[in-house]
Amino acid sequence: MASSAPFSLARRLRAGETVHVGWATLGVPILAEMLAREGFPAVNLDQQHGLFDVATVQAGIAAVRLAGAAPVVRVPLGDFASVSRVLDFGAEGVIAPMINTVEEARAFAAAAKFPPLGARSWGPARALMLNGLEMKDYLAQANDAIVTLAMIETRTALDNLDAILATPGIDGVFVGPSDLSIALSDGRTLDPHAKLVDETCERIVAAAQKAGKFAGAYTGSAERANEQAARGFRFLAVGSDAAFMRAGTLAALKGLRK
Repeated sequence: MASSAPFSLARRLRAGETVHVGWATLGVPILAEMLAREGFPAVNLDQQHGLFDVATVQAGIAAVRLAGAAPVVRVPLGDFASVSRVLDFGAEGVIAPMINTVEEARAFAAAAKFPPLGARSWGPARALMLNGLEMKDYLAQANDAIVTLAMIETRTALDNLDAILATPGIDGVFVGPSDLSIALSDGRTLDPHAKLVDETCERIVAAAQKAGKFAGAYTGSAERANEQAARGFRFLAVGSDAAFMRAGTLAALKGLRK
């Protein structure tokens, strides 16, 4: 089980570690907890394409945190109001989809960071409980300890990549390879492992490293996670609860057929 110390995600990333992430989509807090208890040091709760609502994301954050891992949330598209809310619930990181412009990056950072870096309002009651921190200590640490990852998924985002990375309050970028492949092929194909996607990933990592920030990606398998780690990605979503369940089910059924 992962360390139960607060803000472990930021510490690991700033220490140069590669952080493997379990991806929870089914909206069931206990499944997110299981990903943490089996050893993932961070677990993302997906509100963009997953089934998490306000109640289940709040419960899921607590379940992951109390299991010793760092809870992360991918908020719905364009829903910057949810950024502050999931941080108040105790999330240690937030992924915002489809950040295409500096203006969107600034809005994301404003919702995630306290003044003077951002405009987040005060109200982290559950976060204080989960982390065992006093109010003054949480406030002193939060801007550095909360990880913000802007998703790079479009040609427009690539055109603005350096400016997005230079935005104060943006700690790094996160690649959605499926959407990136659709964008790069002008909608002709869905291939997250395409050569052009790999080349673009290398460009994104180089830009992040030059800016002194983190790069992450969804990978979908241990093999792909290792490939992306070799490219320099440090926050790697390995697979989802649904995919792990399907793989285990198929393996069991295959064994029965023998």
